[in-house]
Amino acid sequence: MLRTEWADRATRVLRYLRSAHTFAQLIRFTLVGGTSNIAYVVLFMAMSGAGPLVANIAGSIVSTVIANELHRQLTFQAAGRVGWFTAQWEGGGLALIGLLISTAALAALEFSAPALGASAQAVAVLAIMAAVGGVRFLALRDFVF
Repeated sequence: MLRTEWADRATRVLRYLRSAHTFAQLIRFTLVGGTSNIAYVVLFMAMSGAGPLVANIAGSIVSTVIANELHRQLTFQAAGRVGWFTAQWEGGGLALIGLLISTAALAALEFSAPALGASAQAVAVLAIMAAVGGVRFLALRDFVF
């Protein structure tokens, strides 16, 4: 009896995670972000012989393309509504805007609090990235997909 209860509960959780509910989409968005970050790190390491700048650019482009496609197909289940090129163009544009905003915020932090310790900087970076990610989620959800 206990097995069927767990199986039923797992089935309900999986059904919810596959749904169009905003929180389920946010969970999928986070998982896709983690996956694309892993792809970035793997590619960065593989390309490190070409130098960190080349490796960073290649990793950023490839991981962004992967994330945009996974968001189109999995996060927002929009493959039937939004084409590949549109997802790449608009999602890539949002990623670039997010990069500019986070870079500006980090530069402002460095300017306004140059003596900030490493732990406080790490917390600030996480907060900035979480805010940019949240805005990107909403923009992708409401305007792209």
